[in-house]
Amino acid sequence: MKLHPMISALRKHKAGVILIALQIAVTLAIVCNATFIIGQRIARVNRPTGLNESDLFLIQQRWADAPNGNDPASVEKLDAMQRDDLAVLRKLPEVASVTPVRALPLTNNGSYNGIYLKPDQQKATTEVAFYTGDEQILSTLGLRLIAGRAFTAADVRHVGFRSSEEPVAIIVSKAVADKLYPHGDALGKAIYLDIGTTPSTIIGIVERLQTPHVGGADGDVPAYNSLIEPLRRDYHRTQYAVRAKPGHEQAAMRAARKALFAADALRAVDDEDGIRTFSDIRARAYQGDIGMAVLMGVVCLILLGITALGIVGLTSFWVGQRQRQIGVRRALGARKQDILRYFQAENLIIAGGGAVLGIVLAISLNLWLITRYEMDRLPVTYVLVCLLAVLVLGQLAVLVPARRASNVPPVVATRNV
Repeated sequence: MKLHPMISALRKHKAGVILIALQIAVTLAIVCNATFIIGQRIARVNRPTGLNESDLFLIQQRWADAPNGNDPASVEKLDAMQRDDLAVLRKLPEVASVTPVRALPLTNNGSYNGIYLKPDQQKATTEVAFYTGDEQILSTLGLRLIAGRAFTAADVRHVGFRSSEEPVAIIVSKAVADKLYPHGDALGKAIYLDIGTTPSTIIGIVERLQTPHVGGADGDVPAYNSLIEPLRRDYHRTQYAVRAKPGHEQAAMRAARKALFAADALRAVDDEDGIRTFSDIRARAYQGDIGMAVLMGVVCLILLGITALGIVGLTSFWVGQRQRQIGVRRALGARKQDILRYFQAENLIIAGGGAVLGIVLAISLNLWLITRYEMDRLPVTYVLVCLLAVLVLGQLAVLVPARRASNVPPVVATRNV
């Protein structure tokens, strides 16, 4: 099968050829970048937090009768109320462990600061997210300790909400340990928090602990740069992370609400957000990412559908115009499969030209997105897969009108003669 007759035939239909080629190019450019965005969103949704998320829930409450001051008497009163709550929750038969927390991964609520290797260091070695908890934080959150030890009751302090007192002992994520000490000797080393003068010793390293914000960072903080302080923050609002015994999550949530109000009725626990499972926290946190992925997927399907219909329509129009020519070829001995292959090859030429332009547009669009929205560079794999998908789609779309053309009988060539 020679290309010259095909190209000559296509030159007679320049408008249609250009239109389909441009449609394929635009579709390829958009689909490449859209599928890349979908892939990134799916990867982020499936990113592990480092927590054992099953049977874990969060309680957020506030006392109506709690002091608001930061003076020693108020701090002691608030801490006593917090310790009473912890004791009540830990006595529940459905509960395995409880810890007071300031934030959890995916809650979009937390604080970030720099950490330093020297007290007089001007620029932070790295930025981290700060978590707080007591001696039960590792077991409650299900964090995997890979080096060192967990907190003990002796490590835990309590301070007022506005206190800047530095902890003596801390636990860091492996990402932070590797950043501070790339040779793997972070355990036992002293670091300084937020330009402090009191050193904090790394007593433990956990495998992974995601930062509180869904995007993985606040101020360009890497997704797993996290640090835990052995600390109870005393404030009139508190948060408790609770691990229920396996299979008792819902029962523990109901029992926890009832027990807290029985201990002190002058408190507020929101009906919807006051007690939430971590699975619900995850679902809400990634709702926007899932919505974006679905929207991009729908856009891709619509574009591919429109492109396929355009190919079908144009090829059908050409078949109608060329029926006599097809009949002549059939009369001269062309087989049905020869006619079918001719139209498929003709469509492949158009799709190939559009695909080359589409690759250029896809890369240009990606570079623009990188500049404007800090998107990652489009991998070659996505371009090749989308290119193959568009070419296959074109061949499938042309199949129906091409089969109709192959069924044109030779007698058509003798009509109107």
